[in-house]
Amino acid sequence: MKSWVVANVSDILERRSRTVMVDNIEVALFKLSTGEIKAIENRCPHKGGKLSEGIVCDHHVFCPLHDWRINMNDGLVEEPDEGCVVTYQVEIDARSGDITLSLNDSSTMAS
Repeated sequence: MKSWVVANVSDILERRSRTVMVDNIEVALFKLSTGEIKAIENRCPHKGGKLSEGIVCDHHVFCPLHDWRINMNDGLVEEPDEGCVVTYQVEIDARSGDITLSLNDSSTMAS
């Protein structure tokens, strides 16, 4: 498993995002209203919209192109639409606030 420190919690405003490139993969980091950080593939499975530009509500992000609702916990697109995005494991250092992103074995794609 590969891991990278990609940002700090203070770099992302609540219910906003930040994009990072890791191992040639564009990842969107989101800070939820709970302070939790989620990391998902920054590409809607429908038309490739940049999810980082979408609206965050609870643990969902709405694609800015066609309003598809994507669950950031498992990457699944909500019905009636279909599809999924890759989700990534994140860890936050309690002292520094650094966000570590893990790829490969920890990456999941819902089926």
